[in-house]
Amino acid sequence: MAARMNLPDVIAALSHSDTATTAVIPESWMQGRTSYGGFSSALALVVAQRLAPDLPPLRSATINFVGPLAGEVAITARFLRRGRNASWVAAEITGEGGVGLTATFVFMGPVESTLHLSDAPPPAGWVPPGDAVPFPTDRPSPGFTQYFERRFATPRTGDKRAELNWWVRPRDAAGLDPMVEMLLVADALPPGVMPLMGGWSPVSSMTWLINLLTPAPVSRDGWWLLRAAASYAENGCSSQDMAIWNADGEPIAAGMQSIAVFG
Repeated sequence: MAARMNLPDVIAALSHSDTATTAVIPESWMQGRTSYGGFSSALALVVAQRLAPDLPPLRSATINFVGPLAGEVAITARFLRRGRNASWVAAEITGEGGVGLTATFVFMGPVESTLHLSDAPPPAGWVPPGDAVPFPTDRPSPGFTQYFERRFATPRTGDKRAELNWWVRPRDAAGLDPMVEMLLVADALPPGVMPLMGGWSPVSSMTWLINLLTPAPVSRDGWWLLRAAASYAENGCSSQDMAIWNADGEPIAAGMQSIAVFG
């Protein structure tokens, strides 16, 4: 398998058996010792979606990054419950070192409700993607970033805040399920505490919760506004809020992440 493959190529190359789906993680999707979290989460979702052709849209995912994943991996998924409106699916990815990722996906169709609340505005001062400053190409970045275009969604200032707001667009999402694209993109920011760190230090995502605020994510020209804002960092553990909006500033997803910071 070629070292550089986009996600649609990797999905097309999945191998299936009665017990598991096998994938090979290309070197270009690695982030240090393990695969980029959005990439492995997206693969787990692909296998979960294939359990049944009539699953409703994904509405929530809880993902645990347990250990490194590299090379050939096995992906399994099983129903925890199939309800009338919602279905729960457990997925797992294992590699040479054992379990690397576990996930619980909740798929849910629309239900009648009298509640209508949307209080998730985009960051103050956000700049449309067409006017946003591109991310510097000469700055060292993990290998997986080659699959994304990145721009600054808010003006850069001299203030050091535990917050990042970027526009991110996958370079090739042709044929991807919209929810698979969401998981692929949603983890593309560095930790929100990164601007506060004096230099480079190893970091590792531990847990990730993402709620999809729409059953059909869509955005003009493929751009997504990602936000990561840390509210706590002590003893090597950081907690951050995360969110996604489309190019029109409409809320698409909200979540939280726990990150280990080794430095």
